[in-house]
Amino acid sequence: MRFLFPAFMAITLQAQPPAFVAQMAPAAQAEALDIMKRADFVFETRTQPKHVKLATMEKLFDHPRLGAAMWRHCQFVPSFYAFIHPDGAWSINDTRGLKGTLRLVYQRPGHRVYLVEGVAEKGRLKTPFSVGARMLTSYKYWEGKNGFESHLQTWTALDSAVLGVLARPFRGYIKGRQDEFIAYINGNVATFGEFAELSPRDFQGPLKRDGDPVALREYETLFLGK
Repeated sequence: MRFLFPAFMAITLQAQPPAFVAQMAPAAQAEALDIMKRADFVFETRTQPKHVKLATMEKLFDHPRLGAAMWRHCQFVPSFYAFIHPDGAWSINDTRGLKGTLRLVYQRPGHRVYLVEGVAEKGRLKTPFSVGARMLTSYKYWEGKNGFESHLQTWTALDSAVLGVLARPFRGYIKGRQDEFIAYINGNVATFGEFAELSPRDFQGPLKRDGDPVALREYETLFLGK
């Protein structure tokens, strides 16, 4: 019996929600707990260091329309567009059937937590039907001796219980693809953040041609001091 007690305690602690959940607003906390309770997948990953300043990355985190415009200029795939909602949430859309809405529900220095609702339309992920999901994403980041690093935890609840059951045998594959996608997104954002630090005027002309006046104004304010 004495061997069972530590195992029981380990399982109990693992099932407890992270401490940040208790510090969220009541409505967001209830939504986060519901996602965690129904999660089909729970993953975590840590990104490789990138040579970009933490302050630069935070500028891009706080200005998604600017980040999306710089992403398009660099011709990364897919080509995202970002939209800000009156309540402060923001959406991304690749105009080809992949879209998501993110709400920042918890923020401390070096730590952001988002509630995410995403949809991939029929065929976008090579599925014969649309796939929807709700996610809780904890994003911790810091500037270490080797550069900017981050650690992510995600809880994903698919909108179909049947789809969740069918997807479970592919958990390893899905986690691998998620890790690749997160590394791809993080690496690309860090890359154009680094270029903006080194040669800020190089982005000014392309952003003018892109045609998003909000993104251009944000860039000139943040990186050119206008």
